Amino acid sequence: MNVIAKGTLLHYIAKYPLAEHSILAWLHDFEKYTFDNFNQLKEVYKNASLVANNRIVFNIKGNDYRLVISMNFKRKAAYIIWFGTHSQYDKIDVSIIAFDINLALKKK
Repeated sequence: MNVIAKGTLLHYIAKYPLAEHSILAWLHDFEKYTFDNFNQLKEVYKNASLVANNRIVFNIKGNDYRLVISMNFKRKAAYIIWFGTHSQYDKIDVSIIAFDINLALKKK
């Protein structure tokens, strides 16, 4: 799968350095696969949850963090919507939280 706007991940790695290894491991693993639908993705990522607006949530680093992506199975592409702690995740509405293009464009 193609992960678009990887700069967003760099932002979250800087913000959550304890999650760096887990984020990069997820990215490396995720990019190896090609999924045609959520059921195929779920076979590989048992902890993934499909929510509204083609959003998928992953538990990262033993469920300490949550990663929200937007998935386009037809185009084999995903982009990172949001990343944060489990408690921060509980305070957002995953179906409407917006992708912040400024995070993707930031220079490290």
